[in-house]
Amino acid sequence: MRVLLIGGGGREHALAWKIAQSFELKELICAPGNAGIALEPRTTCVPVGAEDLNGLLTLARERKPDLVVVGPEAPLVLGIVEKMGDLGVPVVGPSREAAMLEGSKVFAKQVMKRHGIPTADFEVFEDANRAVEYARSLGRCVIKADGLAAGKGVLICSHAQEAEQAISKVMVDRAFGEAGRRVVVEALLEGEEASCIALTDGEEILLLASSQDHKRALDGDRGLNTGGMGAYSPAPVLDEKMQAQVKESILKPTVAGMASEGKEFRGIIYAGLMMTADGPQVLEFNVRFGDPETQPLLARLRSDLIPALMASAEGSLAKIQLEWDPRPSVCVVMASGGYPESYPKGKVVTGLDQAAGMDDVVVFHAGTKKEGEAVVTSGGRVLGVTALGKDIRGAVDRAYQAVEVIRFDQAHYRKDIAHRALGRG
Repeated sequence: MRVLLIGGGGREHALAWKIAQSFELKELICAPGNAGIALEPRTTCVPVGAEDLNGLLTLARERKPDLVVVGPEAPLVLGIVEKMGDLGVPVVGPSREAAMLEGSKVFAKQVMKRHGIPTADFEVFEDANRAVEYARSLGRCVIKADGLAAGKGVLICSHAQEAEQAISKVMVDRAFGEAGRRVVVEALLEGEEASCIALTDGEEILLLASSQDHKRALDGDRGLNTGGMGAYSPAPVLDEKMQAQVKESILKPTVAGMASEGKEFRGIIYAGLMMTADGPQVLEFNVRFGDPETQPLLARLRSDLIPALMASAEGSLAKIQLEWDPRPSVCVVMASGGYPESYPKGKVVTGLDQAAGMDDVVVFHAGTKKEGEAVVTSGGRVLGVTALGKDIRGAVDRAYQAVEVIRFDQAHYRKDIAHRALGRG
């Protein structure tokens, strides 16, 4: 089987790493890929951007893939599924209409309201002054840019002045461009966050193992929201019983609700949850694998991934079962200093072979590229150093041992990944 994988970050390297292990794989083509993906067996990286739909279609015509796997959300929101469908190529992912579950925070909240999905109270605004007024009435609140903002368009506000500044940043200064033309202002939910990710074929839902990521830039869950500074699996707060509840009360009614509105949802459905005193509530939906949750998840997956992905695309997910390594896994993201704001590029990375040679460690590349024989930084999140351990403490220790042998100028990483799981004893 020939697979086309779209994207070039840490999530895509984890997908490439797992797909490359499949006995069904003949060739993996990654567009555009990165320095780490290029090292995977039977893998070729092609310099076609993830949002270059015409380039991707040309590539598909030339290489004739049997399956397309989409890593990031943007190509899905742009309609890559329909475009590839015109060529007769199955794609893992929802249609353009269904992808608006992530492409528009407003759309997602309205879907949840229509179908009784538990989520925070909210209002939608196109006028900054009215948004400020409502935010003041809530006190502690969350400001969300409506459109895609690379994981950075959600601003948590602990008081009215902070909310006013956030609304000004999004709607007046347009820090996230057109994504901030409309905002969702919602009540701040209290509790512990977790990620519930599943494959669906539009009817069947196949849960993946639970996970929890760390979105804030600094230790202690402080600092700016980022795309994610680390993750681990499983998440104790989302045990099997709670996962089953999430499937019944959130995932099933969402998939069924989308179908009832003529927007059949296939691919990956990701519910970002707040585990509140009143039960799990949805913070956001994503329509693709999480980043960096995919790294520790796939490190634990023992099953071949290709049959599950193909079943999702073709509507035959009922026959698929997945086997998981019982050992926990932890991913520590090494980022460029300054991320998620301005940061340097082109810093030489050393120690990669030494870290990757450690038992139960995989180093996933995110923002890297080759310059001559050197690997250099090319993005905010540079590496996802991922390790398995006999318990969560063992996985944490192993991951940080690997982090310590990797070097690049101004490297930044959190030193408390999985602190919530460790705090449970």
